[in-house]
Amino acid sequence: MALYAVGDLQGCFRELQQLLAAVQFDPAHDALWLTGDLVNRGPQSLECLRFIKSLGSAAQTVLGNHDLHLLAVALTHASSKNKDTLHDILTAPDRDELMTWLRQQPLMLVDAQKKLALVHAGVFPAWTLEKAHTLAQEVEAVLQSNHCEDFLRAMYGNEPDNWRDDLQGFDRLRFITNAFTRMRICAVSEQEQGQEQRNNTLQLHYKEGVDNIPIGYAPWFTRFAPPAGWRVLFGHWAALEASTNHDNIIALDSGCVWGRHLTMLRLDDGQYFYSS
Repeated sequence: MALYAVGDLQGCFRELQQLLAAVQFDPAHDALWLTGDLVNRGPQSLECLRFIKSLGSAAQTVLGNHDLHLLAVALTHASSKNKDTLHDILTAPDRDELMTWLRQQPLMLVDAQKKLALVHAGVFPAWTLEKAHTLAQEVEAVLQSNHCEDFLRAMYGNEPDNWRDDLQGFDRLRFITNAFTRMRICAVSEQEQGQEQRNNTLQLHYKEGVDNIPIGYAPWFTRFAPPAGWRVLFGHWAALEASTNHDNIIALDSGCVWGRHLTMLRLDDGQYFYSS
């Protein structure tokens, strides 16, 4: 049995099939982890959703910001964006079945035996892996409850921009969701930069690579230390081109939907595979 992890699909169904064929993926024996953002901006979002769902327990995905946006549009009539490519899903005969399945997916996957954690955007630097997993389950519980639509309506927004243990209600859920699905950079401490910045404050607008990060901010993964022997896998940040220069924090989104390739990693031996 081999365990593979693949970066953000965003509707890149052809490239996924190419990679799975290249490694002779067998759902009866192999397993596939996905970093979320299965849908949107690419040409075959519906096919991606149907296929990953069809794999059953052989595939596990976390939710990304585009997946949550799809849920909001489908379940609460939230406004679509100009670049959205969700129409095929929203008009599909199995739309409701797909949305029910999507709601059941987690924000964070943890395999203690393999010492692996999977998230979409990252792990907030002030949290331990254990705390992050517990907080992810708070959002998951709401998504799977009768309060799902209320949460999806309140989900959008950038505030609060830092964590406090006493956050409550939708503010608490929104911050947890933003950290797991939208985070790229956060503020460094006052001591490090001599500026009055709250340590780890999120800046959610930045999308470029590491070379242009504003002064006073740093990539989240330079400020988070996984436990010894653990590896954290994430997607979301396409401008990194699947590179962090950290052996234990592994980026997998290489911007397939933007004309680059799809990246897949075989976790058993560390071998990478790329679509053409």
